[in-house]
Amino acid sequence: MEGRVPEGLAVVVDAGGAVMVWSDGARLLLGFDSADVVGRPVTDLLAAALPESTRRHLADGRRWAGEVALRHRDGDRVVVRLQGTPLLDADGGRLWLVTGTAPVYRAGPAEQATLPLWDLTLAQLPVPVAVYDRDARLVAANESMTEVMGRTEEEMKGLTLWEIEPHPPFDAYDRLQREVLRTGEMIFHESHDKAPGETRPHAWSMFISPLKDGTGAVRGVSATVFDTTEQYWARRRLAVLNEASTRIGSTLDVTRTAEELAEVAVTGGFADFVTVDLLESVAVGDEPGPLPPDTPVTVRRTAQRSVLEGCPESVVPSGGTTRYPVGTLPLRTLAAGRATRHRPGDPQLREWLGSSTARAETVARHMIHSVMLAPLSARGVTLGLVHFLRHRTAEPFSEDDLLLAEEIVTRAAVSVDNARRFTRERRTALALQRSLLPRRPPALAAVEVAYRYLPTGSGADIGGDWFDVIPLSGARVALVVGDVVGHGVHASATMGRLRTAVRTLADVDLPPDELLTQLDDLVIRLDREEGPGVHGTDTPSGQVGATCLYAVYDPVSRRCTAARAGHPPPALVTPGGAVRLLDLPAGPPLGLGGLPFEAVELPLEEGSLLALYTDGLLTAPEQGIEDGAALLCRALGERAGTLDETCDRVLHTVLDGRPADDIVLMLARTAALDAAQVRTWRLSPEPAAVARARKMAGEQLAAWGLLEAEFATELIVSELVTNALRYGGAPIELRLIRDASLICEVSDGSSTAPHLRRARVFDEGGRGLMLVAQLAERWGSRQTATGKTIWAEQSLTADGM
Repeated sequence: MEGRVPEGLAVVVDAGGAVMVWSDGARLLLGFDSADVVGRPVTDLLAAALPESTRRHLADGRRWAGEVALRHRDGDRVVVRLQGTPLLDADGGRLWLVTGTAPVYRAGPAEQATLPLWDLTLAQLPVPVAVYDRDARLVAANESMTEVMGRTEEEMKGLTLWEIEPHPPFDAYDRLQREVLRTGEMIFHESHDKAPGETRPHAWSMFISPLKDGTGAVRGVSATVFDTTEQYWARRRLAVLNEASTRIGSTLDVTRTAEELAEVAVTGGFADFVTVDLLESVAVGDEPGPLPPDTPVTVRRTAQRSVLEGCPESVVPSGGTTRYPVGTLPLRTLAAGRATRHRPGDPQLREWLGSSTARAETVARHMIHSVMLAPLSARGVTLGLVHFLRHRTAEPFSEDDLLLAEEIVTRAAVSVDNARRFTRERRTALALQRSLLPRRPPALAAVEVAYRYLPTGSGADIGGDWFDVIPLSGARVALVVGDVVGHGVHASATMGRLRTAVRTLADVDLPPDELLTQLDDLVIRLDREEGPGVHGTDTPSGQVGATCLYAVYDPVSRRCTAARAGHPPPALVTPGGAVRLLDLPAGPPLGLGGLPFEAVELPLEEGSLLALYTDGLLTAPEQGIEDGAALLCRALGERAGTLDETCDRVLHTVLDGRPADDIVLMLARTAALDAAQVRTWRLSPEPAAVARARKMAGEQLAAWGLLEAEFATELIVSELVTNALRYGGAPIELRLIRDASLICEVSDGSSTAPHLRRARVFDEGGRGLMLVAQLAERWGSRQTATGKTIWAEQSLTADGM
C-alpha cells in the first residue's frame, strides 16, 4: 500500500549498512521501536529491491530520491518516496541520512513570480513531461518526470534516452523519438514496465509529439507520459474473467476443474499463488453436508499453482489434507459465504498465520503481502475455499479484485459441483456395472479363462458390456459376451438383467440358438416396459437392445456350439498358431423379434484359443473395424504366453488411446478330458439293465479309487436307469465322468422332461428323483438331438462325500 510519510521521518545508516539512528517518525511509519532496529542491517526493512536508479546513486555516493518498498512490523508492505543524502563520519566513512520527500520546484518564490504561467504549468504538471531537441537530447523535464526517471534534470540534460538508461525498453523509446523527428507525426505508445525511479511496474501511455516552428519545421520532440495502471488492471481483470469463462469446466473431473481455476488465476497475472481446498466429501464426489458449528473442517488440497516453480509457498502438498480449526479465518469465511481480502497485519489473518509455524514462515520468506479468501459454493452447497495470494506482484488486491475473485470462483463452483455430481454418478454406475460382472474366472477343467474389462474414460458413456463363464452339466462350459445399447446407469441395469437371464436359461441347458431366441423375447418385453412403442402401439420402441455371443464347449467331445445375435464373431487361434475369425451367422441384434438365430458346431483341438470381445475393441482404432480386426488377429498370432500376457498384448496392439466405448476381451484356452476320465455304456431297454448298470458303475468307481462314492452312485444310477426304462425309450445310455466332481448321466430317447414331486404314503412311484436330489449336489436334465439326458453331480471333496 502507499504509505504517507510522517513528519520527522529520519534514519541514519552507517557505512556498513546498519541502522544508527531511528526517529519517532520512522517508528510511526513501520511500527518498529528504536531498540528493534538500531544495529540491524537496513536491508531487513526492505520488502523489495531498491529501484535501479537508487542503487546506482548509492554506488556513486550521490544524493538520491525515489520509491522504496518497506516491510511493516505486522508484515504489511509499505511503499513510500524517500530521499537519501550522503554524509561523512569522523573517520571519513560514508553515512546516509534518509528522510521523506516533499514536492520541490526548481524555481524559488522570487523566480516564480517572473516565470510565465505556461512554464509554471509544465513544471508543476502532475504528469511526466520531457522535451528533446533535434538530436533527441534532453532539453528539459518537469519534476514528475525526474521522479519517474530517478535522476535530476541536470543529470539527464544533454543526453539521449539510451544514454540516460542504456537498457531495454529505453532503446525502443529512443527509436520512437527519432521516428517522430523524421516523420513529424505523433506516435502513441503503451507499455507495462518498471521505471528507474519506481519499485513496481506501471502501465504507461506515452504521447511522443513533434515540436514545430512557425514554418512547420520539426525543431524537437516532447514526451508526455500518463500512468494508466488502473485501466491496465481493469483490462487484465476482464481478460482473466473471459479466460475463466472459456477454460474452467472443460472436463467433468473435480480435480482438473480445480486445477483450471488455479491456472487461470496465476497465468492471467491475477495472483502469484493460488490454492483450491475442497471439502473431503466433494473431492471424492459425495454430497457435502452442512458445515457443523464449533467443529474443525478437514479439506483436501485439490489444486495449487504458483508463479514460482514447484509451489514453494505451499505448506500442504497437492492431494494432502489440512484442517481449519474452529474460529479461524478460513472457517469463518466458509460460514459467511463471502470473499474477503486481507493483509498480513490484519488481526484475523495474523491469528490464522500464528496457528501454523510453517505457514507464518512461508509468508515471511516469500514476502506475501496481500491475501484473498473466496468460498466455493454452488446451488446453496459449500464446496471448499480458494486462497489468492500476491508476493511478486507489488500491487495489493483491491476492491475490484475482490469482486473479480468472487465472480471467477462463483463460475468455477458451478463447474466443480457439476463435476462432483458427475463423479458420483459415474462411480455409482461403475460400482453397479462391476457388481454385475464376475469377480474372477472360475477354475474349470474345460477351459482356462482370462479377461480384461475397460470402462470408457467418460462416466456418462459407461456402457452395458458384460461377459460370463457359466459351468454347465457334463463338464461343459458356456462362454458369453454381450453389449447393451446405450450408456449410463440404465444400460448397466439392463445389462444386469440380461446377464441374470442368460444364467437362468443356461441352467435349463438350452442350445445357443434357442437361448438367444428366449433372450430376444425378454429384450422385447423390457423394451415395451420402457414406454409406449411407435404411435402408442405394442411395436418395440427400440430404446432397449443388445448384442450377444453365446458359445458352449464340451471337453469330452471337444466340440464348440456357438450362435450370435448381431455381435462381432469370435477369433480362433489353433495350437499351430493360425488365426482366423469364425464364420458364424450374424443373426439379428436382440430386441428386433421374429427373426431366427442359427447355431454352428465346430470341432476344436485341445489347446485352441477362443477370443471373444465387444465391438468397442474393434472400433477403437481410427482406421476402422476391418483394421481393428486385422490388429486383433496379428496380436493373437504373436508369440505364445500366458493368457494374461496375451490379453495385455492385444489391448496394447489394438488400442491407440483411451477407449471411446467400453471394451470386454475374454480369452479361453480349451482343454479336453482324458479318455480315462469318461466311461460310456449302451444299455438294452429291459429291467435287467438296472442291475448291470449298477454293477458297471461300481466297478468303474473301484477302478477310479472312489469307493466312498459307490453306494450313493449305485442308488443314483439305479433310479435314473429305472426312470429311463419306465418313462423314456431307446436308445438308453449311461455315462460317468470323473472331473472335479463325479457326474452321472443317463440318456434316453424321450424328450419329456422329468419333474420332481412329493410322493404320498400309498403312491407306488414318485420317490426316485427325490432320492437323487438328496444324494447329489446338483441334478437336472437337458434336451439332446435324440431325446434327453438326466444328470447328477456328486462332490469328490472330503466334505462332499
